[in-house]
Amino acid sequence: MPTKTFTSGRIKKADYDTASRQLDLHWDNKTVLAYKQVPEEVYRRLCSAPNPTTYWEDRIAEEYPKGIPMTSSAAPDGAKKLNDLFGGGD
Repeated sequence: MPTKTFTSGRIKKADYDTASRQLDLHWDNKTVLAYKQVPEEVYRRLCSAPNPTTYWEDRIAEEYPKGIPMTSSAAPDGAKKLNDLFGGGD
């Protein structure tokens, strides 16, 4: 799965699954937005855009259906916190 990390702007990371053509965008506020049926060329252009957030607004946000993120960085940590609080998982 190709991943691109951005060093500035609101988008911090983009994950793209070539098999399912899903694009997951990780934002500076810790949210993840997923888009389905995104062509690989759109992902490549996002990664090379001078301002990825503007490219997202213009070419992705309203063009592709939203999906469920492939991975949630909060899930393992959240599950660990619940296990610490209530026990289990051993």
